[in-house]
Amino acid sequence: MNQFLSSSILKFDFLTRMRNRHFLLYDIVVLLVVPVIAMWIRMDDFRWIPAYGPVMLTFILVSLAVKLTIFFMGGLYRRYWQYASVEEISLILLSITVATFVLNVVFWWIIPWLDLFKKELPKSMIVVDWFLTVGFVAGIRLAARVYFSEKRKRERSGPKHKVLIIGAGNAGNMLVREIKLNPNLGLEPVGFIDDDPRKQNYLIHGLPVLGTRADIPRVAQQVNASQLFIAMPSAPGSVIREIVSIADRSGLKTKTVPAISEILDGRVTVKQLREVNIEDLLRREPVRTDIKAVRSLLRGKIILVTGAGGSIGAEICRQIAQCHPDRLLLMGHGENSIHAVSDELMYKFPFLRVERIIADIRDERRLARLFDAWQPNVVFHSAAHKHVPLMEENIEEAFTNNVLGTIKLMKVAEKAGTDYFVLISTDKAVNPVSIMGVTKRLAEVALQMAAWKNQRKWVAVRFGNVLGSRGSVVPKFQAQIQRGGPVRVTHPDMRRFFMTIPEAVQLVLQSITLGRCGEIFVLDMGEQIRVVDLARDLVALSGMEVGKDVDIVYSGIRPGEKLEEELIGSGETCEPTLHEKILLVKNGKLDDYTRITGIDDLEGFQRRIEDILDTSTLYEMKRRLQELAPDFKSNAK
Repeated sequence: MNQFLSSSILKFDFLTRMRNRHFLLYDIVVLLVVPVIAMWIRMDDFRWIPAYGPVMLTFILVSLAVKLTIFFMGGLYRRYWQYASVEEISLILLSITVATFVLNVVFWWIIPWLDLFKKELPKSMIVVDWFLTVGFVAGIRLAARVYFSEKRKRERSGPKHKVLIIGAGNAGNMLVREIKLNPNLGLEPVGFIDDDPRKQNYLIHGLPVLGTRADIPRVAQQVNASQLFIAMPSAPGSVIREIVSIADRSGLKTKTVPAISEILDGRVTVKQLREVNIEDLLRREPVRTDIKAVRSLLRGKIILVTGAGGSIGAEICRQIAQCHPDRLLLMGHGENSIHAVSDELMYKFPFLRVERIIADIRDERRLARLFDAWQPNVVFHSAAHKHVPLMEENIEEAFTNNVLGTIKLMKVAEKAGTDYFVLISTDKAVNPVSIMGVTKRLAEVALQMAAWKNQRKWVAVRFGNVLGSRGSVVPKFQAQIQRGGPVRVTHPDMRRFFMTIPEAVQLVLQSITLGRCGEIFVLDMGEQIRVVDLARDLVALSGMEVGKDVDIVYSGIRPGEKLEEELIGSGETCEPTLHEKILLVKNGKLDDYTRITGIDDLEGFQRRIEDILDTSTLYEMKRRLQELAPDFKSNAK
């Protein structure tokens, strides 16, 4: 059976190599004739035949055998030559050079030593032979490429959309090549735009570099372009925003290649064009992740993710799945979201062992049974109520879930010996003015109490808004735009930090390798962005115009909201870590906190919060909360 399989494989490989049999026949003829032509060029006539005939015939036969063997070994007869590129030409040069080296060894070392012939071939003849072989072998293949390229152009009829490409680097070159290879797209690249002064007026793939981004309006009119393709995967969001703005003013439709982070993640390739989206306009530097350290830490571990059906929790699960854990426990309160995430993971990672757990983190008995059964080594706690105005209206729900649920989870994890615990926190926990914010701040305090008591690698990670999460402002604005407006922004000066979900989760996973005991990490969120600017960008990306197609109205700051968020609280300082995008919050307040409140353990902390929630009036409840969280200053009326 094995013998049959081996012979079948060899037969298939031979047939594959013979797909280019017309090139093989051509090469045989060329390789038989080229040495004769080379000798004729070297000697100026054919009077050399009587003297050099025997050695020349031997050279022709040996040369044919050597060159064909090397051509086969190099894969020249497996190439699809109508798509020939620099890589294929380089392969031809390498193959012929290797063959020439072998012939040199044979005819100027071995044969003279054997003394087989009276005459030796002139040494310069083999140099001429090299040039002629390259010219004939490469020439016919390049001619095939040109022929098929022109044929494809003729096959495409009808009008074509003229396209400018901004970015004359590797991505732009690949994009032009793809467009030219696919005439059915109905696109005609007419030139490049690039800010590099050294590239101006040069031709790349036969297309001129026509100017810089400031010249886009003039160039678009000059070449009658209707579209602008952005081939700048590593450009920051500020550059993309400027380009899109210029293109809009010039009447150009924009598309872009994916960001470098998407390419590195393997989600897309640089050849894939798509519409410009809000993530492009806010594009940040790619996150550098020490994936080896993360994988080493998570490989073979039993990992529990709470809130696994949410936007952050689901992305944590996706990235953990790539680290080959022993088992991944998906815990959530919503059965539909847990089912959807588990289905996705089992499809993408068929060998991943996934357990689906429908549970409420406030049910301590249920948590205890789960931890007793699975003994998770690592917990990522992302389950929380996050909607700020809604939690202002449901204070008890916010506290029982975000604080008491977190405390109960930590108590059970401590008893089960969980080594790593990561609490997903928020910038709203800094100098909180909202119920949601103060609950997350108290959850941070609880984590530090637990970590310092058990001396385990438990940490909190604090960051701002993420794009695309449920409840995020972006889908809300998009829905309002689709309805024809108005787009409701709370205040013209409202600013927020933004980052993408994959970026935030990469840094959350990285932080677990940096934690020692009870640290609060804060992610570098960059500059805050005005929410009204975000709304205007979304309107523009929808092909509409503010004031003409869609209005923006200001609805006023809601209870629990700030004009600007903060990442560092009063009395806190930050210092760098081993990762440039992760900062360590130096918080010396916990001892003071214990001294002021008299609380130094989770049990006492839990009892105090339960006691506050039993308060009869809302005013008294908030007054007592300020005793428990001195930074809390509610702006609710």
